[in-house]
Amino acid sequence: MEELFGFLGLVIIISASGVMSPGPLFAANVMYGLREGKISGLKMAVGHTIVEFPLILLLGIGFFSIESIPEIRTTITVLGAIGLFGFAIIQIRAVTKKEFSVETKSKQGPLVAGVLLSALNPFFIIWWLTIGLVLISESIESFGLIGIVILFLFHIWMDYVWLFTIAAFSSKAKNYLSKRNFKIIIVGLSLILVYFGIDFLLKL
Repeated sequence: MEELFGFLGLVIIISASGVMSPGPLFAANVMYGLREGKISGLKMAVGHTIVEFPLILLLGIGFFSIESIPEIRTTITVLGAIGLFGFAIIQIRAVTKKEFSVETKSKQGPLVAGVLLSALNPFFIIWWLTIGLVLISESIESFGLIGIVILFLFHIWMDYVWLFTIAAFSSKAKNYLSKRNFKIIIVGLSLILVYFGIDFLLKL
């Protein structure tokens, strides 16, 4: 039991560097929180889980290795940048339409966004291929293959709490925003996504 709690502490400390780092998922989560409320944070976390759990399993059984990083990174980086540019353009076009309403929901739901912004984020993938791989190795060494599931459960709750909390704060903030300021924030967040896309490409 002592070993289990020690591992929990290790996972929380190391995972915090990935969970709470600002990035495309964070910016999009704020955007959806403003438009669709706090539940959007949970939906985005589910989308993130759909990508993260299989990735951890594949790393745990040795499907990916450190040597495969360059090839994986280039492909995901290019696709990720294109995806971010497209997502940003769609959001900007939506809020600049004359018939736009603050209550209008995005056609691209938070669950789908959670999947795409996780799968196409090279830094998320690389985090698991490097820092996260240390946790995976430690989990298997300490608990066997079941350690992969233990690691996932110890890690994933942080994603849900973080994304839900940010979406909840964003949803509350909407009540104090005029339609004009709401549009400005959405456009600003979209431009942040464009910035991340450019940053991805510059780091190739």
